[in-house]
Amino acid sequence: MNSESIYNLTFEDLTDWMIEHDQKKFRATQVWEWLYRKRVTDFSDMTNVNKDTLQLLSQNFVFHTMKEEIRQVSSDGTVKFLFRLNDGNIIETVLMRQKYGLSVCVTTQVGCNIGCSFCASGILKKNRDLSAGEIVEQILLVQRYLDETENGNRVSHVVVMGIGEPFDNFGNLTRFLKTINHAKGLAIGARHITVSTSGIVPKIYEFADFDLQVNLAISLHAPNDELRSSIMKINRAYPIKKLMEAIRYYLDKTNRRVTFEYIMLKDVNDHVEEAQQLANLLKDIRHLSYVNLIPYNPVNEHIHYERSEKEAILKFYDTLKKNGVNCVIRQEHGTDIDAACGQLRSKQLKKAK
Repeated sequence: MNSESIYNLTFEDLTDWMIEHDQKKFRATQVWEWLYRKRVTDFSDMTNVNKDTLQLLSQNFVFHTMKEEIRQVSSDGTVKFLFRLNDGNIIETVLMRQKYGLSVCVTTQVGCNIGCSFCASGILKKNRDLSAGEIVEQILLVQRYLDETENGNRVSHVVVMGIGEPFDNFGNLTRFLKTINHAKGLAIGARHITVSTSGIVPKIYEFADFDLQVNLAISLHAPNDELRSSIMKINRAYPIKKLMEAIRYYLDKTNRRVTFEYIMLKDVNDHVEEAQQLANLLKDIRHLSYVNLIPYNPVNEHIHYERSEKEAILKFYDTLKKNGVNCVIRQEHGTDIDAACGQLRSKQLKKAK
């Protein structure tokens, strides 16, 4: 008896599986629509699929690989979910309400090995990658929550910015993207999906060659190598020059705008000097770049970092704008429910010890 998640399969995988098991090719479309349009959680509910096919599916696949452990609802409508996986590991997923629709932030790994010094997620080392199905299931569980509580509302946007480094789990990431984008399933538009990376340069080149027009965000957080290496270990392997070369390749290949994420750390990276350096760094790609200034969420384990003063953030913003850089100060969500990614998970693990 195989316990593989049915959500691990892309539409192409499911079609191939049907053919390999002497099933009609059109059965893949039938099953796919039951999975992602009607969102059933039992093969027996697929009423237009013949019994032999259903029996074969039930012998080889399962639906549930995680369960909801904790749900927190913020006063602003943000919902944070703590999910427990089949192996006992726990992850976070967040539903955010934006002006443009409902956005879900998904996790791609249990823990993270990138080790950014300001990040709550990186406190806990990587245990394992999530499968494509486990990433897909996060979207489906949030959508079922919406089906039950907000009839008619649907997940319209996805950001891959939860626990883990998405490009360190590249194969499962791309399978997940193909699944949620598929027109006969959840049909979340590629341009409504954003993947964030700390800067694994070889994978940026691969992502540029990927066949979906998915948005790319770069966790930059510093405009020079000395500062970036001091807060982000990955910069020692892929310094800013190599990172920018990869980004320019991505821009040339896709003509898609890149977002640069910049967490504002008091007296660390929030001076006008760093703002000017950042503007200079982006000078030749201003038309295809966008800077997201992020107020820092303090983490108990990182007491040496503080949130930048509002005046410093505004001066930084003004400097970028004066240099023609498109930028925004990120709107915060869920500040009353452990807003920083990884905080809820970290607290639950501490309780368990």
